[in-house]
Amino acid sequence: MLVSAYCWRHSLSLLRLFLMLGGVVVPSRLAWSQSAGESQSRSSIEDSPASEADRIRIDGELRLQNQRKPLTVNVDLVQVPVTVTDAMNHPVTNLKKEDFAIYENGVQQQISHFSSEDGPISVGLILDFSKSMTNKVQTERAAVEEFFRNANPADDYFVVTVSAKPQLIATSTKSVQTIESALGQITPDGGTALLDAIYLGANQMRQAAYSRHALVIISDGGENNSRYRLREIKAMIRESDIQIYAIGLFDTALFKTYEEYMGRKWLGEITDPTGGRTLPIDHLSMLPEAAATISWELRNQYLVGYKPADATARAGRRRIRVLLTSHSKVPFLRPYYRREYSVP
Repeated sequence: MLVSAYCWRHSLSLLRLFLMLGGVVVPSRLAWSQSAGESQSRSSIEDSPASEADRIRIDGELRLQNQRKPLTVNVDLVQVPVTVTDAMNHPVTNLKKEDFAIYENGVQQQISHFSSEDGPISVGLILDFSKSMTNKVQTERAAVEEFFRNANPADDYFVVTVSAKPQLIATSTKSVQTIESALGQITPDGGTALLDAIYLGANQMRQAAYSRHALVIISDGGENNSRYRLREIKAMIRESDIQIYAIGLFDTALFKTYEEYMGRKWLGEITDPTGGRTLPIDHLSMLPEAAATISWELRNQYLVGYKPADATARAGRRRIRVLLTSHSKVPFLRPYYRREYSVP
């Protein structure tokens, strides 16, 4: 029996060596938030992700993405960015501290910090240039121009384009004019690896210059070519500190593909838990205005801070709820904010 076990292990070693020499990589499970000495539960991640799911092609190269620790919060002070919109979906910027109430795990907290400053932010634009965007690409370029026009000149930014694979085409080391010129030379083609692009954008945030992070997606939501799966991306984003917005270019045609039909649903599942939102666009003429709205919202967020009442609570996930109180004189207000955070 011992001899048989040894032969079996030896055969496995030879097989692994053969596969490596042949250029085949044995798939490994997604490990977004694991580092030396720490691990996380993977119950929310599929047991069998797509082959080579921890690798993404960038500019023709196959690169392994580095792991990243999950979002952690100094339990002495929790600061929650909050965006508030009215019944017309317009941002509301004249609220005061007494207009807010905040709860952690169902217990109301005393707000100890409140501000609405326009500070710089690290932003990643994820732009869909797949074949399905052929008739929308000119408007998409106009939306990018409008987004930058309303941005803070001190912002740190990068741009990821999406087709059959994601590509990082620009960082803040390049001028806005250079980026817009590069986008003007791209011809829409291929499938849509949008989930891979979100992963790449989130990983790029490891090099961000500022503590506030945001991804802005412009797409028709037609995902059909990613190695990563929606379940994996949602689990990854839940552990990040990135606020995600999306502009969904959803056709009003009666007959849609499955990807187009589901795009609106899963974009919302990605953006909403982060404190961002998905703006659905039924007419292309509305796209530049939507891009300007998101850029302006990122400039005009409230920062609501509190010291947890139960400082001795054990580590784990904390659920947050933000309400607008009766002090506010504007009806039908809606707050957007991250719903959970982690305590190590």
